[in-house]
Amino acid sequence: MNIYYMSISGNTRAFVTNLQKYAQSQHEKNNANPPITLYAVDDNTLPEPITAPFFVFVPTYLEGGNGVDNGDQEILTEALREYIAYEDNQKNCLGIVGSGNKNFNRQYCLTAKQYAAQFNCPFLADYELRGTPKDVARIYQILLAAL
Repeated sequence: MNIYYMSISGNTRAFVTNLQKYAQSQHEKNNANPPITLYAVDDNTLPEPITAPFFVFVPTYLEGGNGVDNGDQEILTEALREYIAYEDNQKNCLGIVGSGNKNFNRQYCLTAKQYAAQFNCPFLADYELRGTPKDVARIYQILLAAL
């Protein structure tokens, strides 16, 4: 199971690292449960073709407007968007998982929802900030079902 992600504050990295550890423990219990390979994308990452199915984990960073009915501007995560948009990469995207802060109300996970709309793939799940162990188990099950 391949995951491409971007982490600005470290929250997304912490979550996907915990998810990877959880997946490894599930794989050790049952080989049918796939482990996870992580691919970090940042502003210095040059896009490459992705030829295998993958999931995307993206935090929400916006400025301007309320992000719903009077505009927004994605900031800090554009490199991941460009990576998915590169060549035919989006064809292998199985879904998007978003994170954010629920204090931002309607903007919560808006970046992930926008990615899902742009790349015509499902918005699979969300978690707040670094997530919880329950979020890790829940999202792993969602990813398994989407394979």
